[in-house]
Amino acid sequence: MNVPLARRVGAEFVGSAALVAVVVGSGIQAADLTRDVGVQLLANSLATVFGLGVLILLLGPVSGAHFNPVVTLAAWAIGRRTEDGPTAREVAAYVPAQIAGAVAGAVLADAMFGKPLVHWSTHDRFAGHLWLGEADATAGLILLVFGLPRTGHARFARAAVASYIGAAYWFTSSTSFANPAVTIGRAFTDTFAGIAPGSLGPFIAVQLAGAALGLGLVAAVFGRPASAPAAPAGLPAEPELATPAAP
Repeated sequence: MNVPLARRVGAEFVGSAALVAVVVGSGIQAADLTRDVGVQLLANSLATVFGLGVLILLLGPVSGAHFNPVVTLAAWAIGRRTEDGPTAREVAAYVPAQIAGAVAGAVLADAMFGKPLVHWSTHDRFAGHLWLGEADATAGLILLVFGLPRTGHARFARAAVASYIGAAYWFTSSTSFANPAVTIGRAFTDTFAGIAPGSLGPFIAVQLAGAALGLGLVAAVFGRPASAPAAPAGLPAEPELATPAAP
């Protein structure tokens, strides 16, 4: 990637912050507007779909629009065989930026709605069926991100990734965090989208396990890549995206 690492890391920070601000902020707004939990979840999921789609479109040409440590790690794992994925140094820069951005996004959302800037969530999500939902959501995300470009439909990846996350809000018991950075960020807000700090460990563990399962499914369904790995976050390897636009 031709963009300097510092700018890519900045894009990952900004994108992760904006994503969590969308998730948390829309959850707060929905909870303020209605007591119907179904309507709250619908508003939260729709805002996330639209927000994520826009962020991938905007920042994908800069950093690949990972916004997610498991996507970064999966890209590194695939790229080791082809020498065309992120390096260990890039992974070490991306992941902390994603986590810091997610925390900043949660604090920003709380500030916008007049909530305490840091108020640890009391929303307990410590249950086996939720862990299964997280593993399922994360495996599906990795299968989509790294499998879709091999089908010849990579141009639809931006919409597909956002749509998958929106659908996974509803078909998984955990409402599909599928992202360790977002999970950590959501612990900082005691609102609709929050997760209690005591629930973080198992959630992140099953997300990592789900990512490994997703990579296994990519290999089983599509075989090993012959050349470059699939572009992270659903960005197709098209010529117009190979050279990101200058800001």
